[in-house]
Amino acid sequence: MNSSLVPLLAVLALLPASAAVVTVPAPAGEPLSPDYEVVAGGQPVAVYTARTLDPPFAGKEWDFGGPYAFANFTTDGPVEVRITSPRSLRDTVIRPARPDVAMRLESDRVLVVSLPGPRKLSVEPDGRKGPLLLFANPPEVDPPKPETPGVIYFGPGIHRPGRIEVSSHQTLYLAAGAVVKGGVWAQGENIRITGYGILDGADFEWRKGPTPHVISIRGTNVEVSGLTIRGASHWTIVPRDSRHVTVRGVKLCGSRVQNDDGINPCNSQDVLITDCFIRSDDDCVALKGLEFGAPNSNVERITVEDSILWCDRARIFLLGHESRAPFMRGITLRNLDIVHFTMTPFLFEPGRRCGWRT
Repeated sequence: MNSSLVPLLAVLALLPASAAVVTVPAPAGEPLSPDYEVVAGGQPVAVYTARTLDPPFAGKEWDFGGPYAFANFTTDGPVEVRITSPRSLRDTVIRPARPDVAMRLESDRVLVVSLPGPRKLSVEPDGRKGPLLLFANPPEVDPPKPETPGVIYFGPGIHRPGRIEVSSHQTLYLAAGAVVKGGVWAQGENIRITGYGILDGADFEWRKGPTPHVISIRGTNVEVSGLTIRGASHWTIVPRDSRHVTVRGVKLCGSRVQNDDGINPCNSQDVLITDCFIRSDDDCVALKGLEFGAPNSNVERITVEDSILWCDRARIFLLGHESRAPFMRGITLRNLDIVHFTMTPFLFEPGRRCGWRT
């Protein structure tokens, strides 16, 4: 080998290989955002819409900035994302700020964002007014196939199943490009609810969804991962009387109605909430004890970590309100980014007993 090539080859070996970027088109009939066009690694990315403050909440004292947009794609490495908008992007702020995320303005309406790999970000040309939530996800590993026994599978397209029941040893899978209009009732053990599709509650009136919550859990060894949940009609993810529950990499695009709490572990133990993005009207994460008398009604060993939290009206984190739990203990919060809030971010109100039922 020519010795003059050795230094050059050494430098090239240190450069990252081209990232594998995967995008999936939106299903036919799904309205897309008029506010943004997104291209990641040279591939177009579907940009969906989410609403804020449906009636009867619209026009009240709170102003959440109106409808907004969100976009998902996968990447296994560094990627440039080109964002085009009819709005000016000159004053754009990216939250949370990261030293390894860079942006440059190509023109008043074209912004290029350089990501080192998977990230969850809020791209804000005008603060809370119509941001773009940008979700660069890691590639899926061994996603289930439709014909696999024990798998409830929703492929690309718009689906209206209403109530989806998942029981022991089953997997509910929402593929990228799927918009599933319904709610999930998960009861049993060894349950997975996963995929890069959208679980959509935006067609249901306030507190009138097909299940008590968008995802209602009563079980052991349950994992919820990857999903985007849009427009919850009530509390969004609720493990109740549950053990060993993990919520990982989930994106919640809420604030359509009040009482759309993000993730509420109720009378549950060993719950891990990690690598999530939560935008909600009501509390992002609330720990509650809704009953006495169960074999173990404590709220214990709850960890919330490595997540990005945005609460439009209430609290980022609530502990103890609506509580009948004998104990709430072993609570760990770490490495959390709060991008927007209105009320006190953290409210601790232990020991309250009230007549609340849910």
